[in-house]
Amino acid sequence: MVKLFEIIEKPITGEWGKNDDVGNGIPVLRTTNFTNEGHINYSKVVTRKINTSKIKNKLLRTGDIIIEKSGGGPDQPVGRVVYFEGEPNKYLSNNFTSILRITDKATCNAKYLFYQLWWYHKTGKTNSYQNKTTGISNLKLDKYVRELDIRLPSILSQNMIVKTLDSVIELLALRKQQLAELDNLTKSIFYDMFGDPVINEKGWETGKIKDLALKIQYGTSAKASSERLSRFSVPILRMNNITYQGSIDLTDLKYVDLDEKQKEKYLVYKGDMLFNRTNSKELVGKTAVFREEKPMAYAGYLVRLVPNEKANSEFISAYLNSIYGKKLLMKMAKNIVGMANINAQEMSNIDIYIPPIELQNKFADTVMQIEKHKTLINKAITETQYLFDSLMSEYFD
Repeated sequence: MVKLFEIIEKPITGEWGKNDDVGNGIPVLRTTNFTNEGHINYSKVVTRKINTSKIKNKLLRTGDIIIEKSGGGPDQPVGRVVYFEGEPNKYLSNNFTSILRITDKATCNAKYLFYQLWWYHKTGKTNSYQNKTTGISNLKLDKYVRELDIRLPSILSQNMIVKTLDSVIELLALRKQQLAELDNLTKSIFYDMFGDPVINEKGWETGKIKDLALKIQYGTSAKASSERLSRFSVPILRMNNITYQGSIDLTDLKYVDLDEKQKEKYLVYKGDMLFNRTNSKELVGKTAVFREEKPMAYAGYLVRLVPNEKANSEFISAYLNSIYGKKLLMKMAKNIVGMANINAQEMSNIDIYIPPIELQNKFADTVMQIEKHKTLINKAITETQYLFDSLMSEYFD
């Protein structure tokens, strides 16, 4: 066991510089480029004008660990780390971060150190090194570097651990990619069967979403609890349970008490569609079909649509989750006190083409087969994540 300061250089502070209006400056990584998995998202990297005399030793090198020293949030303590594997001597990190750079590659594998620091943050071991001022959390970096204990086995053991963890991470990424490809397959089949919603080249009958609905209702405003409070408690779906991809995530459920009359009004059943009417502008309009056998309650920020004999909710949901549908919903969303909103009436008046119900049902059957494959992949992802967490605990706890 060693202290962190014994194996790294003095932390290197980031730079921010001045606005770069023409885009010829130096690319600077911010904490918004951090993922919670320890990777760097290079899709939206800003450039800044920075005096080159300041940055010679600050340009990122392969193996550098970037640590967040200001930021965080209520559910995300400051101190996240990412491992830099991008183009060397091209990027800087900003002034809300610092660079941790190992001193001796012969005794410390930088990727091994990153995994350990990432695990410490995830499991809360580094929470004691943060303080809060004016709503923002700051990392006591000097104390963190000076006091944090690091497990440091032989370099051969470190290399083996890194190889093992990298393999599991690659497997996780592969399975998540398979899941994304199945989502894309559903979208592709939708366009093949029904055509482009913009031009309706197949000449389907057209109408409004309300023409396909037997019932459209808002959810309950009852206060939710993290635990069942009585025998009347039922799980409730909230806006965070509806994913942007068009599925329902049941990993974080709360509960509400409903009497029999309320259950008649506020339960969602298999085959119903849920629409997220209020959220950020990017997320308002999230739509998914409820596919569970046992009904659940749904919250007031959601709208439930029960399809009539002319429609299958899988078709309506796929329409709203299509590229066309997402763009349309983004255009429709109006801001109300910092949140975007599309109310039930506005949703019900969205234009839609109406293919024969037989074709919609055929599409729904195909979707269900794809969903079965997705269930298997999700199970594999859960098992692989459990393996990864178990290995991390074995190596670093």
